[in-house]
Amino acid sequence: MEYVYAALILHEADREISEDNVRDVLEAANVEVDESRVRALVAALEDVDIEDAIADTAFGGAAPAPAAGAAGAPAEEAEEEPEEEAEDEPEPEEDEDEDDTAGEGLGELFG
Repeated sequence: MEYVYAALILHEADREISEDNVRDVLEAANVEVDESRVRALVAALEDVDIEDAIADTAFGGAAPAPAAGAAGAPAEEAEEEPEEEAEDEPEPEEDEDEDDTAGEGLGELFG
């Protein structure tokens, strides 16, 4: 996944997505670089319009349509079922230590 992120960073910075540039981004992030994966990524993105690809995703484009209910049930009935199930389930207890460590990984990445 970090290889795709490197390509997206280069795209956002209006830099060429080349083997050298992808390698430089990965090395700057302290990622062990696999040269064959770098070559494969650059080759795969050669004929791709990244702006169009971003626009076609759920994050960049329109949200996907909701799925129909199970076994041909009307959408209204399908929407009611999850609400009933959610009420029956006990709520998980929050762990206080979890809140303290939530952002540690990102902080370690950038020093």
